[in-house]
Amino acid sequence: MAIRIAIIGCGGMSGGHLNAYLTICDAVPDKVELVAMCDAVKERAEDFATRVMEATGRMPAVYDDLDKMLSAENLDGVDICTSHAYHHIAATKCLNAGVNVMVEKPTGITVKATHAIISAASANNKIAATAENIRRMPSRRASWWLMNEKKMLGEMTTFYAQHASYRAPTPEANWHWRLDLSLGGGGMVMDSGAHYGDTIRYLFGDPDTIYGRVSQIVDRKVTKSGELVQDEQEDTWMATINFKNGVTGLWTCSWAAPGHDFNHVVYYGTEGALIDSGDIFHGPFDDAEIVLKDGSQYSMKDLIDDYMSSLDEEEKKRLFPYGFTDGVVLECYDFIDAIEHDRPPEITAEMGLRAKSICEAIYESSACNQVVDYEAVVSGEIEVYQKPINERWNL
Repeated sequence: MAIRIAIIGCGGMSGGHLNAYLTICDAVPDKVELVAMCDAVKERAEDFATRVMEATGRMPAVYDDLDKMLSAENLDGVDICTSHAYHHIAATKCLNAGVNVMVEKPTGITVKATHAIISAASANNKIAATAENIRRMPSRRASWWLMNEKKMLGEMTTFYAQHASYRAPTPEANWHWRLDLSLGGGGMVMDSGAHYGDTIRYLFGDPDTIYGRVSQIVDRKVTKSGELVQDEQEDTWMATINFKNGVTGLWTCSWAAPGHDFNHVVYYGTEGALIDSGDIFHGPFDDAEIVLKDGSQYSMKDLIDDYMSSLDEEEKKRLFPYGFTDGVVLECYDFIDAIEHDRPPEITAEMGLRAKSICEAIYESSACNQVVDYEAVVSGEIEVYQKPINERWNL
């Protein structure tokens, strides 16, 4: 029987999730059934349901209230794409109702919120997956392979992921939830940064200590209901991340740097470097290249082919089922398949906690003005930055 899935939150990134499920329905018709759509703005849920009807011939039920959906529907899993502050609220309700969940990153608005999701999953013996798409794509898999298995770069030593540019204040822009720390949990350190936290953990393992400075250099205000209010997101951060395996990374960004822009992402080993081609959040990208100290050069595209050739059929089927290579399709397929076969998902809520804890450690280090122990952030022992957010949500 098809796995019965609902989507909670039908705006923003959830459109990518809906497209992913429809792709899976097209490739494997009996794998998944989209049975319900839920959003506080009912029109959004209705729009998603209509798209499902047009693509599959089956009309999902529409809800604007999560409790009503849980009481009315027989669900195997729920894909949670709400704003960050409601991830743990929706997830714990679903888990306590006996429904497996996949939660968009960051898994919870704070470390405590994420622990609440993990505890509810454990208490109810249900799956709690983190919707992390970046590491699943071929160039990211190939990067892990060439660094950790092929050892093409020798022993990994350092990395630099650095960006600087200038974004002028936009007081005429409209306020949205991401600009409020009590709703978003932080700025891009934790938003797109949750992707990078997962990627560097995937490549290098857990950090040991982290030192960060986070600030808003340019005063940034936006318009809310006709009034100017503060945009609470940072526009600048600089972090040194020391890993337990000896790798040290610098992750820095500023959108308050007029006069000269740069973007620089490089991973160094004792034998050479992986020079990335894109932003500081989502790589390594397909157009990256490897340059060894003997001068030889290799394109990531060629190395992806080599990596794919190194996989046996069973491993290829596990990592790229039905030839899927899009990360969102792969995360949704993995969630469905984990429910179907009663197995852990590839990226659990615990892994989501550890990825976001890199980001939280940067905030906590800045708030405490000192180096912080990564494991103390993971456990929730350090929560100076997060405390007001936790209090806002009674965590």
